[in-house]
Amino acid sequence: MENKSNILVIGGTGKTGRKVASKLNALGHNVRIGSRTALPSFDWHNSETWSHAMQGMDKVYITYQPDLAVPGALDAIEELTKKAKQCNVKKLVLLSGKGEREAELCEQVVIHSGLDYAIVRASWFNQNFSESFFLEPILEGFVALPQAEVKVPYVDTEDIADVAVEALLDDKHNGEIYQLTGSKSLTFKEVIHEIAEVTGRDIAFTPIALPAYIKVMEQQGVPADVVWLIEYLFSEVLGNPNNSEITNDIETVLGRKSKDFSDYVKETAKTGIWNSEPETVK
Repeated sequence: MENKSNILVIGGTGKTGRKVASKLNALGHNVRIGSRTALPSFDWHNSETWSHAMQGMDKVYITYQPDLAVPGALDAIEELTKKAKQCNVKKLVLLSGKGEREAELCEQVVIHSGLDYAIVRASWFNQNFSESFFLEPILEGFVALPQAEVKVPYVDTEDIADVAVEALLDDKHNGEIYQLTGSKSLTFKEVIHEIAEVTGRDIAFTPIALPAYIKVMEQQGVPADVVWLIEYLFSEVLGNPNNSEITNDIETVLGRKSKDFSDYVKETAKTGIWNSEPETVK
């Protein structure tokens, strides 16, 4: 029986972090949420909060906002890793992005930290369509996206969280890099069609060139760092042929298949999230 651990979950209110924290709590571990609103607080924009949050922690699950690819992420991960060693943290589990070269530089910092570690590289999340930037156009019934023909093996945040928990708790995962994908690759058009079918809604999809998509975001007042990230993800990550490959790492770690995208759509449709009214801009 494993001893109970003290674990800091950075991004403990986010898409994967809240599920990791919930699963660890259910197993009886001492979980500290790393967020700006928690006590002690953890704020990526204020490095003075990091040591306080890591004090007394054995292990840390790291998710970086908004993404490890953004400028400044590498410096932050280097400093966080240094402070983790000073706080006698024993193990780091880093959520990374599959096919993101910048994210892989951050991985190297963790790999060469001298601490026990595991890297969890995830494909794009299923939940991007229900909890993130694709939700609003789905609600509006009109989705226009670049890279329309690219196939993506979307992965469920529930599966990511289960793998992260295993990696945190079992030393047999030390030193491993896991690449997490779903079991099938889908184009945006196929995704939107499936959501429309299950919800019984008429949702139009149209391909759009990346420069035009970026221009629309800028006109809508989307923050510059978010625009940069979206442009990077669509050009560098979705444009990377390696990102359509399907892996079996979820099955390797968990002994079960990854959640099928169709099951995600059916479960999510039952919540009614895709049938609510979009917020109207006043």
